[in-house]
Amino acid sequence: MHRYLLPMMLIAVPFAGLAADATPERGPLRLTLKRAIEIALSPEGNTYIQLSDENVKMAKYKSEEAGSVFLPDIEAQAGRSSYMKSLSALGLDLASDQALQGAINSCPSAFVCSIEKPVLNSIIQYIPRVVGPFESVDVRATATQSVFNFANIRRYQASRTSVKAAKDDRLNTDQQVMSGVAKAYLAAQRSNADVEAGQANVDLAEAVQKQAESQKEAGTGTGLDITRSKVQLSDARQHLLVAKNQRAKSYLQLLRAMGMDQATELELTDKLSFQPTGAITVEQARAEALKTRVDYKAELAREKAAGQNASAVKFERLPYMVAFADYGTTGADSSIVSLLPTRDYGFALRVPIFDGGRRDIRRAEAASQFRQERTRANDLREQIELDIRTALDSLHSAEDQLKVADEGMTLAESELTQTRRRFAAGFASSLEVADSQTKMERARDNRISALFNYNVARLDLGQAMGNVQRMIPVEKE
Repeated sequence: MHRYLLPMMLIAVPFAGLAADATPERGPLRLTLKRAIEIALSPEGNTYIQLSDENVKMAKYKSEEAGSVFLPDIEAQAGRSSYMKSLSALGLDLASDQALQGAINSCPSAFVCSIEKPVLNSIIQYIPRVVGPFESVDVRATATQSVFNFANIRRYQASRTSVKAAKDDRLNTDQQVMSGVAKAYLAAQRSNADVEAGQANVDLAEAVQKQAESQKEAGTGTGLDITRSKVQLSDARQHLLVAKNQRAKSYLQLLRAMGMDQATELELTDKLSFQPTGAITVEQARAEALKTRVDYKAELAREKAAGQNASAVKFERLPYMVAFADYGTTGADSSIVSLLPTRDYGFALRVPIFDGGRRDIRRAEAASQFRQERTRANDLREQIELDIRTALDSLHSAEDQLKVADEGMTLAESELTQTRRRFAAGFASSLEVADSQTKMERARDNRISALFNYNVARLDLGQAMGNVQRMIPVEKE
């Protein structure tokens, strides 16, 4: 056996290597902003989406439960019982009956007593005080149907309104998840831009260092110039490492927002860019928000449901009608001959009179809940106004910041170019070049921050207006 083992291993190893080479290596996930949102909104995506779906299901189940009161309640039962009954407990204890005892003791004549007394004594002696045991069999079906109950109707209407509120909450969850994923994607884009800017700063520092070394070799530079350029290069590399670490963190945050495995490698295909926003006034944004914001619609639905529940408790004081029926067979034993059919049916009008004050307490509680929901709706309306004004102010400020950042970037590039030319010509020192490099780095950072703030302000405005999709930045082809 051993002599065949080595040749088999020599044959199997090359095929194993070919199989390993044939297995394709999975590269990083190329991710657009649109695709990131689609993944997060999928049923297996963001955790809040899954929880919101379960809330909608729960609201539907409660509505079905509230509607079940309009269906008949049908039950069936079969039983066999054995009884022993006390005639004394039923008032039939003849041995102690006063009438019989009085009849025995008070005979009208000796002749009558000679006849009645033995009979009465026999009754007292032979009729038992306890009857049984005897058996009874009963097989029966019963049905109860609510004919009219206005309180139940109101409760069912409130449950349907609660389902609508749950569906609106589900749509609001979509809006929140879209906004959260878009902001996480923007943060990742900013990290990418920071890494690109850091790499550009490193490349610039290396170029300046080479220039300083060339100037020294040509006799127009000094060792101090080279040292300054190395310090600048070391600082740029340090910032690049920090930017890469921040990018890794932002990628993890994006994966968490999407509900994906944290070990997934990402490659963002969209870049941080400027998407112009049309002119929007506060009045236009507020009107659109009150019309489209699903969280406001959900709050209004909850307010309506609370009012319907309060009305249902109030209508519990009204009379209500029920129908009842039962049919079955009963007898002394389980034989078919002894079982006799029996039935019972009818209608009943029930009038609530007094329940110990529990109804009044429920009515006060339902009224308090309705006032709370109405207060929440008014507060949300004021919050919408604040969100819109804040988002518009942030958007306008970010636009101005971006314009200033673009101007600063142009001026920093121009200054750096002129300083390097002057340094090459021997009219400027390396200190001026280092200062220009620092200004260039700051200009790049300012532009990235302004661009990021502008896109975040767009998302905030879209969320405040209830239409995040409208403000999601899209990469131009």
